[in-house]
Amino acid sequence: METVKEKKKGTGSKNTIRVSGAEAIIHCLLAEGVETMYGYPGGAIMPVYDELYKFQDKLDHILTRHEQGATHAAQGYARVSGKVGVAIATSGPGATNLVTGLADAQIDSTPMVCITGQVTRHLLGTDAFQETDIIGISTPVTKWNYQVTEASEIPEVMAKAFYIAKSGRPGPVLVDITKNAQIDELDFSYEKCVGVRSYKPVPKPKMSAIEAAAELINNAKKPFIVWGQGVILGKAENELKTLVEKTGIPAAWTIMGASALDTAHPLNVGMVGMHGNYGPNLLTNECDLLIAIGMRFDDRVTGRLEDYAKQAKVIHFEIDPAEVNKNVHADVAVLGNSKETLSLILPLLNENKHEAWHNMFKEKYKIEFDTIIKNDIHPTKEGLTMGEVIEEINLASNNKAVIVSDVGQHQMIACRYAKFSQSKSNITSGGLGTMGFALPAAIGAKMGAMDREVVAIIGDGGYQMTIQELGVIFQHNLPVKIVVLNNEHLGMVRQWQELFFDKRYASTVMVNPDFVKIAEGYSIEAKRISKRKDLKSTIQKMMASDKPYFLEVKVEQEDNVFPMIPSGASVSEVRLK
Repeated sequence: METVKEKKKGTGSKNTIRVSGAEAIIHCLLAEGVETMYGYPGGAIMPVYDELYKFQDKLDHILTRHEQGATHAAQGYARVSGKVGVAIATSGPGATNLVTGLADAQIDSTPMVCITGQVTRHLLGTDAFQETDIIGISTPVTKWNYQVTEASEIPEVMAKAFYIAKSGRPGPVLVDITKNAQIDELDFSYEKCVGVRSYKPVPKPKMSAIEAAAELINNAKKPFIVWGQGVILGKAENELKTLVEKTGIPAAWTIMGASALDTAHPLNVGMVGMHGNYGPNLLTNECDLLIAIGMRFDDRVTGRLEDYAKQAKVIHFEIDPAEVNKNVHADVAVLGNSKETLSLILPLLNENKHEAWHNMFKEKYKIEFDTIIKNDIHPTKEGLTMGEVIEEINLASNNKAVIVSDVGQHQMIACRYAKFSQSKSNITSGGLGTMGFALPAAIGAKMGAMDREVVAIIGDGGYQMTIQELGVIFQHNLPVKIVVLNNEHLGMVRQWQELFFDKRYASTVMVNPDFVKIAEGYSIEAKRISKRKDLKSTIQKMMASDKPYFLEVKVEQEDNVFPMIPSGASVSEVRLK
């Protein structure tokens, strides 16, 4: 670039280039291997966008239609690619619009770096135009944040941001950069961060804990594994598979851990949690050893804590010490990256089968199949069900699609019935439960894995929260498949109102626009179906298309999702109807 002037920074020092702070930011991103970022320009970040214009051949900036969409797209990209997602916004409302995505990424351990512009340094604290204290606002929902007020700080702060975002238990980082720091010049050189004093991202495993865990596993009669996203983040899928196959232990997953082990694996017994499978939930309170791997005992998994697995010894494999004993007491805590800790314990484990115990899960599954699953995926009633839509997508994709779900009934149905043969295939908002997540996250997921089919499963409520991101799909002709399961209600809230509020349906009926016309307005092929005879052929056509496709499926309005553990109930009180 013509703006770059090379010079030496003193005898024996590294080569530096004289650049503006804004250009330095771009060089930092490129040095960290960033290829795609999502954002929305504005006054306080314009110097950076001016530099982005010059680097279009090296860095792809995707203009989302809302800053929240930028964060969710960055999340989807990160979750599928395994890289750090990057989002950028201006000061004030641009920055505050990032907060929901930051909170979502924080609770779901998604590596993301957000860059915000800020008013000039001398205006800080004056309530200048579009000034907001985004550092104060974002502190509770970021792994780390920092305000840059001088250009010379940029290289070190950006290197630290990427290191913190992706190391240990990943999470979101926000870097707020004043406008003067973007404009002023510095002598730029870059070194990737390899450590931060007092920050130890990965605890060193203790062999004493691993040996104690192995002894418990070898002596257990009814051991049960529950794994979460820590297996995927730790790249420990093969170790998990080896563990369950060597020991014969039934294993279940949280919604964030789904796809780490093939859905069809005989020892994969299903999902735990509020709408999880009957057997894994019920038998949690009958196992004699609970082995938790890379999961944090969320309340949606445990139900009433006072009754959760009280009869069992608990082993907790976890990278974040703050999660150990936070909700459930661990008899043995094995700290460290799941790939390392599982690799260390495998040689110490005896081969086993636990056939009688495994058969108890099979018996409970048959009860659930006959009572619920059969009617969900092979219904005989006239109206379409969400479950049969997911089943047809499984068939048309050969269980290889990335399923990106929003939040609500359709999310629980998608998590229950989607079948996965490859890791990093279930992308959803787990801990925060963010409606509006799926459409922009599907955009990011597709850009993070262009060789994979990406299907967004969305309800009619959540869809309208970020519907404007259809503009990104239109602009880039991005072949995302969008399926809106339309029951003309805020379905999950309606279900709770039916079951716990005497059918007082307060503000849950949706009066929706013509979704097909809206999609067609963005030049996206679109279709609406309401009859079972049209379902298979339409989904096959959608999945065969190499272009964006929108499908609205009119499903039954008052279908409920079961099994269900009522809020505050024990996992033993799981309801089948």
